[in-house]
Amino acid sequence: MEQVLVRVDARDPISEAGVVSALRPRPEVRVVRSGDEEGAHVAVVVADAVDDDALRLVRAVRRQGPAQAVLVAGHLEDGDVVTAVEAGVLGLLRRAEATADRLVRVICGAATGEGSVPPDLLGRLLDQVGTLQRQVLRPRGLTFTGLATREIEVLKLVADGYDTSEIAQSLAYSERTVKNVLHDVTTRLQLRNRSHAVAYALREGLI
Repeated sequence: MEQVLVRVDARDPISEAGVVSALRPRPEVRVVRSGDEEGAHVAVVVADAVDDDALRLVRAVRRQGPAQAVLVAGHLEDGDVVTAVEAGVLGLLRRAEATADRLVRVICGAATGEGSVPPDLLGRLLDQVGTLQRQVLRPRGLTFTGLATREIEVLKLVADGYDTSEIAQSLAYSERTVKNVLHDVTTRLQLRNRSHAVAYALREGLI
């Protein structure tokens, strides 16, 4: 297995030195030297909490190169998962739980695009997602894909080769409604035409 190149960024030198010393003996990873950070596969950011300073540091390292971001925080709350993910974090770990073994697992997972969240926070996040879907999105005919239920139905039929009149007949819509649905999707997602919309939806796993 190829070594994962890791850069470490912290708000204080002691925290940075501690993480570096934990990672250096591990054969799975190699800590890059100062000046070589742009070649890193993963950036480990160490902070006390998921606050503005930590998020600015995450965004800065994400702008500097293609490295995935792992955030090791001293304190994590329920809402921190969404906040961290929005900033570009793929792996999230409490400092008290960041043993060398666990940190390396999270780093290696991030290098292959695998996300990681503390199990207790993940459970609460899934509860919140379910509540949001049931109480907010579903009553409005929306899903987490960003597409309404009828938009998904129309795109699926377009993907199956149905023309406008066939889609209208299958879904008991007027042809004008079908055209409006497709126009709304292509306009909102800045797509060129219905073929582009289908290709986008398939590529993103929306249908």
